[in-house]
Amino acid sequence: MLKTGVLYRYKDFLPITPQTPLFSLGEGDTPLVKCDQLAQEIGCGELYLKLEGCNPTGSFKDRGMVVAVAKALEEKSQAIMCASTGNTSASAAAYAAYCNLTAMIVVPEGKIALGKLAQAIVYGAEILTIEGNFDQALQIVRELTDKHPVTLVNSLNPHRIEGQKTASFEIIDILGDAPDYLFIPVGNAGNITAYWKGFKEYYELGKASKRPEMMGFQAEGAAPIVHGHPIEKPETVATAIRIGNPASWQQASAARDESGGLIDMVSDAEILAAQKLLATRAGVFGEPASAASLAGLVKLSRQGWDLAKKTIVCVITGTGLKDTDTALKDAPPFLQLPANVKEIEKALGWG
Repeated sequence: MLKTGVLYRYKDFLPITPQTPLFSLGEGDTPLVKCDQLAQEIGCGELYLKLEGCNPTGSFKDRGMVVAVAKALEEKSQAIMCASTGNTSASAAAYAAYCNLTAMIVVPEGKIALGKLAQAIVYGAEILTIEGNFDQALQIVRELTDKHPVTLVNSLNPHRIEGQKTASFEIIDILGDAPDYLFIPVGNAGNITAYWKGFKEYYELGKASKRPEMMGFQAEGAAPIVHGHPIEKPETVATAIRIGNPASWQQASAARDESGGLIDMVSDAEILAAQKLLATRAGVFGEPASAASLAGLVKLSRQGWDLAKKTIVCVITGTGLKDTDTALKDAPPFLQLPANVKEIEKALGWG
């Protein structure tokens, strides 16, 4: 058996016991891609993209889910449950299928990208839609898992945070040290919490000489941490971070404050522009929410931040294939030509 994946590679840093089953769908060990063209265009020293869309279900959620599901199995749980804007449901359903567990998913109706919903359906999850938003779905799931013998696998589950922190370990393992800044999207705020936990742990073990400033970015229409109060009806094209009352709000604020970083917001227009910039300059297709990290970097650069000698990592949290509708919405029409070489040469300006 190939011993790859988060549970094997980082078991000494995770809540693993002799009773914890070890398995993997191939999560973790995602690429850290150096982007000189983007760095030059934006005006920073070195820029790297952490491509979490290369995880098995196409998002960073798999890192935490493998730990949460392993611990659920250890506790003899027969079912897992989550609320989701999409990525968590896909990940929970996949790991449940692999481990012969029942996955129950509660999603806000009409508020989930179809690519993500398709994943949960194909993996065989029991899917319930509600007339409401993610925050209401999470409250329902919390109440249900408190009353019934079902394991909650949202990021309120501390094992999720433990798994997700391994991305920080990988960054340091590859770069040899922590970056100066980590830019990351913020939705339910579990990921910024997890990255900061990982950076602190590696620093305390002497595996890094510094800790990065944590630069979190919410969508303008779903920016409760920025505004300082919950948003009753969050709205943004970036469905993965369309959350009005983050479960890890306090932990994310602590990560910001302890690291000397910030949590700011970017508009939908800035997010979509950054998504296009990622694709056309770096060959990376990220879902809209994942582009919030780069959008934040571009915003600060335009505000005059001096990043010329800084090493920066932007976390690209999920693949763009999860939400192709958004990418195609304003795409220009294709040229329609006859099957004729001369006509095609003419259209290309070669004739």
